[in-house]
Amino acid sequence: MRIAIVTFDGFNEIDSFVALNIFNRAKEITAELVAPTPSVESGNGVRLVGVAPLERANEADAVLFGSGRTTARIVEDRATMDRLILDPDRQLIGSQCSGALALAKLGLLDAMPVCTDRKTRPVVEAAGVRVLDQTFFAQGNVASAGGCLASPHLSAWVLLRLLGRSAAAAALAHVAPVGEHDRFIAGVLAAVEPFATITSRAS
Repeated sequence: MRIAIVTFDGFNEIDSFVALNIFNRAKEITAELVAPTPSVESGNGVRLVGVAPLERANEADAVLFGSGRTTARIVEDRATMDRLILDPDRQLIGSQCSGALALAKLGLLDAMPVCTDRKTRPVVEAAGVRVLDQTFFAQGNVASAGGCLASPHLSAWVLLRLLGRSAAAAALAHVAPVGEHDRFIAGVLAAVEPFATITSRAS
């Protein structure tokens, strides 16, 4: 199964790298960063070279939009957004923080509320989208998470949906803080499971 993590210039390293690490702990998953250009630079000057093309997201089983300092501007670039042809009927699609702006621009939200970060909240609300005061929310195959440390929640939702609870817990175990292992995993799953009808694609 393939996961595409959409990474724009100005991206937040925590969003992209933590999700990438968690997903690739699962043997059944291949996760990759995809971007509009072969090279992108984070908001803190970390440059990635040889990133997969944006169109790879169109064929992925799940697509996640991380956040970044330039997301609000990039989602207004029609030439970039037209390269994304996503289908929530066959794909899981999620966002973290300002990535919610991409969900809105792609018409994936309808009347669905989202989770985002405090800085992005007024921008999302100005776009006519209701923001929830919680870490995670999903409706059907579309989800959103709010906060720089919410990557485990978004990743866990995808793993729950694709592979089931045991696979999600096993992947989270690799990033759980020492001494808080069980509590950390239980906390993430408790926040996500009410919104994750587990329709595992694994046999």
